[in-house]
Amino acid sequence: MSQDKFQAVAGLRLHHLDCGGDSRPALICLHGLSGNAHNFDAPALHLTGRYRVVALDIRGRGDSEWGPPMDYNSQVYVNDLKEFLDALGVERATLVGTSMGGIVSMMFAGGYPARVERLVLNDIGPEIDPAGLQRIAEYISQAPERFDDLSQVASYYRTTYPPTAQLDETALLEWARWSVKPAEGGYLTWKMDPAIRRPPRGGSAARPLDLWLHFTRVMSPILIVRGAESDILSADTASRMLKVQRARLVEIPGVGHAPSLVEPAALAAIAEFLGVKA
Repeated sequence: MSQDKFQAVAGLRLHHLDCGGDSRPALICLHGLSGNAHNFDAPALHLTGRYRVVALDIRGRGDSEWGPPMDYNSQVYVNDLKEFLDALGVERATLVGTSMGGIVSMMFAGGYPARVERLVLNDIGPEIDPAGLQRIAEYISQAPERFDDLSQVASYYRTTYPPTAQLDETALLEWARWSVKPAEGGYLTWKMDPAIRRPPRGGSAARPLDLWLHFTRVMSPILIVRGAESDILSADTASRMLKVQRARLVEIPGVGHAPSLVEPAALAAIAEFLGVKA
């Protein structure tokens, strides 16, 4: 059973879910752009037998505090991750990152290679397919600001977020409830800072990152999980990643961006990669 915890990082109070026991090796989970720590509730159940699984709400999301709009960028998230691990007393960890969380994990592993035991990149690589990037930008920027009830939130997810398409209604409602909070007037609104949906122009957020440079600097074993129908991680980019690094690749049939990591093929690959029982 996971515990809700908070940790002061870079002047902010960051929320995380912690399960598995302090004496076990640390496995840190980082969610995507509009996700939250609870996105890893299901895969965590399969990993806590061997690992201390910690899923972090990245600043501005979930139950973590909001920060300055100019600080919502990958470089700041990497620094947050370093300070977070330092505060937990974790010298070396396995990282599992979905989408944006995978970019942060890749950058951290490239910048601090001695601190990463293993790296799982969930449907993300050093290059992002422009079609998928445009899709995400549109659904993030055009999302409604409020909802009448949780069922309306669930319906929004089902029509805009591919991973939820296969969930039954009960599971979808459980997924949706962690993304919203009560607002004045009896409505529900997003927990995520609205500033994330309207990124500022200029500053470090506007400077392009050479993620291939970070990827080539990773020293740990790498597992790439790709949705076979992904519009974010192309087959060509995944193939190039295998040429650049001694990485493993598993493709999840019938899945787009991004796999839940409990699909049978994904779970089997992760279990083998991490040496746990599926």
